[in-house]
Amino acid sequence: MGEGLAVAPSVERILRTVVVVCAVLTLLGLLALWPSGDHRTVDPAMLDADPIGARVEQVVLQPCSYDEAAECSLATMRITEGPTEGERFTFEELTSGAGKRLAAGDDVLVLATVTVDGTTAYTFYEYERSTALLLLLLLFVVAILVLGRWRGAGALAGLGVSLLVIVGFLLPSLLDGNQAVLVALVAASLIAFVALYLAHGVTPLTTVALLSTFAALVVTGVLSWIFVRLADFTGYTDDSTQMLDALQVPIDPRGILLAGIVIGSLGVLDDVTVTQVSAVAELRTARPDLPATELYGQALRIGRDHISSTVNTLFLAYAGASLPLLLLFSEAGQGIGSIVTRELVAVEIVRALVGSIGLVSAVPISTWLAAQVLRPTSVQDHDHDHDGHDDGHGGHR
Repeated sequence: MGEGLAVAPSVERILRTVVVVCAVLTLLGLLALWPSGDHRTVDPAMLDADPIGARVEQVVLQPCSYDEAAECSLATMRITEGPTEGERFTFEELTSGAGKRLAAGDDVLVLATVTVDGTTAYTFYEYERSTALLLLLLLFVVAILVLGRWRGAGALAGLGVSLLVIVGFLLPSLLDGNQAVLVALVAASLIAFVALYLAHGVTPLTTVALLSTFAALVVTGVLSWIFVRLADFTGYTDDSTQMLDALQVPIDPRGILLAGIVIGSLGVLDDVTVTQVSAVAELRTARPDLPATELYGQALRIGRDHISSTVNTLFLAYAGASLPLLLLFSEAGQGIGSIVTRELVAVEIVRALVGSIGLVSAVPISTWLAAQVLRPTSVQDHDHDHDGHDDGHGGHR
């Protein structure tokens, strides 16, 4: 990003100082909030055991055992792994509805439970989807590497580190009962450091994108904190949160909600800040003598086009995720006012609007900062002379 563009040495020093301060704060937060490792407070016996693999061998349609007027499918399954491999059992499923139904040849996951008389009972858990997911993952990796090459490889490495941060730090730290927003900010900062520098290299312009992302994250975090409280959200928006509360896991539901908004905004903010910094760099390459104010104005016009499409994308993503819920409320005949004030829907509205405001703020922040770093040629030369690195003639182009 911005190859061949010169940045004044004094500006580079300032950028390095600021990013080192941010790195130190992130490291201190990481140390202070690092999970203890003994956060488990739930007896594993209270949770589902790991599912095991099975294959559907035969499906027969017949009246349901509990209601002869209804039609059910009776699936014969064979266990394909574990100590009971080869054992067969049957599973009854109601055939009403238009969703996916069990069919011969389906690979599934089942739960095995030992009953009081010592026998093993099996229940359907989920369809086995690892093959499809691995194939899709392979296509994704190939597409990124073919188009992005070494940059793509860096982006994939950043994605891997992001997953490690979430699984190795964010989740255990939240389960430890640490302050959710602080945990999310530290995790987001660490992810941004690694992902941006791996994907775009350690350059001044990458640092500009990183600092712009931090600034926009602060805006997003503050607005989230304000409106989650103004809207009186409880944080109990799904079964998982209620289950954690029932199991007395020491979490703050509203804090988890806030953390989710911060982490969810990070990926889109990265995209906006990197794009804007790249736009400023390209404009500066084309017009080395363009004044910083004109450079800012031209790049901001590019940012407006980007924001108009990104905000709509963000809204549609949240609407698509909530579509079954919206359909349910619509079928119940509830008015739009009643629907949008329900917490399940209102949470998604706050996510979309707060995230969009964070995106909007990222455009002027990253554009202005990049325009200040990439000063016109004459200004850079003056800074160069001032630092004593010119050829002694003191002239400017």
